[in-house]
Amino acid sequence: ARTVISPDPNLSINEVGVPIEMARELTVPVKVTSHNLNWCKEMVRRGPNPVSDRGEYIPGVNYIIRERGGIRQRIKVTKKNAQDLAEKLEEGMIIERQLMDGDIVLFNRQPSLHRMSMMAHKVKVVPYKTFRFNLSVCPPYNADFDGDEMNLHVLQGEEARAEAEILLKVQEHILSPRFGGPIIGAIHDHITGCFLLTFGDKKVPLEDATRILSNIPEKEKLPKVHTDENGKKFVYGKDIFSSILPKDLTISFPAKVCSHPPCDPKDCPTKTCVIIEKGVLKQGVIDENAIGAFKGVIIDRIVRDHGSEGGRKFLDQVTRMGIAAISLFGFTVGIDEEDIPVEARRQIEEGIEKAKEKINHLIEVYRRGELEPLPGRSLEETLEMEIMRVTGRARDMAGEIASRHLGLNNSSVIMARSGARGSMLNLSQMAGCVGQQAVRGERIHRGYRNRTLPHFKKGDIGAEAKGFVASSYKKGLTPTEYFFHSMGGREGLVDTAVRTSRSGYMQRRLINALENLKVEYDVTVRDTDGVIIQFVYGEDGVDPAKSVGGKAIDVNKIVVEVEEGR
Repeated sequence: ARTVISPDPNLSINEVGVPIEMARELTVPVKVTSHNLNWCKEMVRRGPNPVSDRGEYIPGVNYIIRERGGIRQRIKVTKKNAQDLAEKLEEGMIIERQLMDGDIVLFNRQPSLHRMSMMAHKVKVVPYKTFRFNLSVCPPYNADFDGDEMNLHVLQGEEARAEAEILLKVQEHILSPRFGGPIIGAIHDHITGCFLLTFGDKKVPLEDATRILSNIPEKEKLPKVHTDENGKKFVYGKDIFSSILPKDLTISFPAKVCSHPPCDPKDCPTKTCVIIEKGVLKQGVIDENAIGAFKGVIIDRIVRDHGSEGGRKFLDQVTRMGIAAISLFGFTVGIDEEDIPVEARRQIEEGIEKAKEKINHLIEVYRRGELEPLPGRSLEETLEMEIMRVTGRARDMAGEIASRHLGLNNSSVIMARSGARGSMLNLSQMAGCVGQQAVRGERIHRGYRNRTLPHFKKGDIGAEAKGFVASSYKKGLTPTEYFFHSMGGREGLVDTAVRTSRSGYMQRRLINALENLKVEYDVTVRDTDGVIIQFVYGEDGVDPAKSVGGKAIDVNKIVVEVEEGR
């Protein structure tokens, strides 16, 4: 089956929502035996379109397959003949029943570039017409919901289903075989929600805390309730997060939001770096470095210590907690968030003017022949490199001034600093200055004879004439700035198209070259003729998926475990 995909934060990472129409059409063959004869008869009696007393979907049977004298007959089940066929059902026949909750299916998004592009999910039959799955599973499929379609394959054999469940289930692929870290983790709203919940000494009224906790599946411990000076009961946000951590988890690491990297979590001046002791979040804020896809230290540790089932449980809990928290606290972004004070805007304008003056001075020095060339560079190349350095510094300066006035009470800054979405560069380009536009790593120099556009004098190699955009996105670009910006953007599009075809052909050649290599039981890598390619797989015999970010062992973890006497 194939249809458009939609997000559903309430599904487990292992589940996929399948539309009723598809569930009615796709079937699983079931062999009739003495053990399941009565159940099969009941399924056939239902016919092809059964519904429960409450009008909900229940699976029926589409076909019955029987062999008569070596001839295979496929009989369609209809409302009229269902009762009659059920009575005639015998051992050895096969019924093709419709999909039901819990069936194992393969789910795939093209292009299938790596192992995690096709994984096994459990069916959850849902209304409407799109496939649904948990947002944390987007990174391995590289999926988004702007109209992407995905494929679903229903496994027909018992062996295939067993193999898929053991080897291909989503939870078995949380750690990527590419870099030995988590490829499935919290994204966007999950990270923002957990950040809001754990930032500072967040106090959550008991009623709200209960609402968040009621969204979390498979809870094992509840947080401690406190009372304030007015007699009102509350729970610390950090304690709510601690309620889903395994009791034996001890770990410390710097948070993404920490403004003093690299810093020792114990001496963190902002108290944002994370310290977890025996399953309790003692200090720090939960952001991308803790639970994010590709970077989540906590997810990585839980999967290694508690296996894929422990990782699945934590992911299901933390994503629901993040969504519940962000829904409760509220989180919105508006265009006025890119507003900066008049004084800050004046400082940015002054900084850009100084940069332009410096560029004009460099050009004068170059024209007088007094410019010192850099080693191995011509005078022209030296001038261009110096100008690029000045324009880069101007943009950074504008970004720094804008950042100083955009604090953590600003939703856009929260998203960028916590790693949920975007970066401080995006924000500084919106509020401060877009900066130098480049084509092939150089300032823009192509166009008309001796000038980039007819709006400039011939021979002008100043900042504006060569693609420096002094405006911010919020203020709006001038027509010439807009044209240069489009040139930079066009290069990005062309580059993407060219890279895709090249990398596709490269992968095809690699697959054909390496397809007959395999790891033998003596740990050697050999081809089909038995010729040894490597004496030990990968020279070190380590499976990258089971390595710790590419290293064979995690020394820090072993030290902590020895200290604790584990």
